Amino acid sequence: MAPEHIPFNRPYVTGQEQAYVEEALRSHHVSGDGGFTGRCHRWIEQRTGCAKALLTHSCTSALDMAALLLDLGHGDEVILPSFTFVSTANAFVLRGAVPVFVDIREDTLNLDERQVEAAVTSRTRAIVPVHYAGVACEMDAIIAIAKRHKLRIVEDAAQGIMASYRGSPLGAIGDLGSFSFHETKNIMSGEGGCLLVNDPALAPRAEVIREKGTDRGRFFRGEVDKYTWQDLGSSFLPSDLTAAVLWAQLEQAERITRERLAIWDRYHGMLAPLEQRGLLRRPIVPGHCGHNGHLYYVLLPPEVDRGAVLGRLKEANIHAVFHYVPLHSSAAGLRFGRAHGDLRLTTSLSERLIRLPLWIGLREEQQQRVCDALGDILGR
Repeated sequence: MAPEHIPFNRPYVTGQEQAYVEEALRSHHVSGDGGFTGRCHRWIEQRTGCAKALLTHSCTSALDMAALLLDLGHGDEVILPSFTFVSTANAFVLRGAVPVFVDIREDTLNLDERQVEAAVTSRTRAIVPVHYAGVACEMDAIIAIAKRHKLRIVEDAAQGIMASYRGSPLGAIGDLGSFSFHETKNIMSGEGGCLLVNDPALAPRAEVIREKGTDRGRFFRGEVDKYTWQDLGSSFLPSDLTAAVLWAQLEQAERITRERLAIWDRYHGMLAPLEQRGLLRRPIVPGHCGHNGHLYYVLLPPEVDRGAVLGRLKEANIHAVFHYVPLHSSAAGLRFGRAHGDLRLTTSLSERLIRLPLWIGLREEQQQRVCDALGDILGR
């Protein structure tokens, strides 16, 4: 008899989602910016301290809005890691900007802040740190570089809700930030995202861009007698049904984070002996970074065939996966962007990384089975 299947991800449901969706339906306001959207906005603003939170269809949409807000155009450059999801670059390429890919740190797999300044040119307009696995980039150094060169900072905190850097919530440190509420994230609404506007001067225009380029928000607040086309924009609002699902999750955000951290910690303890034997490397979380247990990965030794390891885990009915294919080596990355340096660590680390199953409800014995299987495969 085959062992029980252990999936990579299983979206967590708090139990209130259906009731809130039904409440939204009864309210007769199911389009964007209904009552549940307002609750989510207030929660995020209060939790992070951002000047304005605006729910979007996705983190991709939030980054699209950020690129519009910064008035990026052809020839402008944006510094970001190559080890990230395609949306991080696409949002800026769509405005005609050039992504400049910088290598990552060996410890956290985040943008290497020590290499950022050398990548700055007269065309650079922004730095986009990506907080990989909910572990913060070194924001003090990045902010200092941005100030010296008068650059904007857009945080890609897709994986970073409920995580922090020196006590400051991720997403609320730069000029703009973004969250993802995709079903693979800690807090989810199926699909969804949020733009965090941290520079108050950008908030009014952000609201216009999100409302198809109109001042519709001002109209509904009674500030103007009609709304008209004011600026570039698009329809970035999610429905209030999506917000109702998200609200059920945000209400439980602290408990969800605690439970994910407990699962993460169990993996970390179980895998310590394998690291001591040199069979893998566990994640490194600096002491000043408060992570959120978003994902647990291991790095294999360079000589190990990752594909073979994933295949063996699949045979054991365990679904583990790799992660990003570096953008600088992709067809679109070669076409639209440029690499600063050889990005040696990005290439090496991305080829060695395996993400292990992690979701609320994953039992200790299931985790032990994952770790035992990994040990058996690597120890042979």
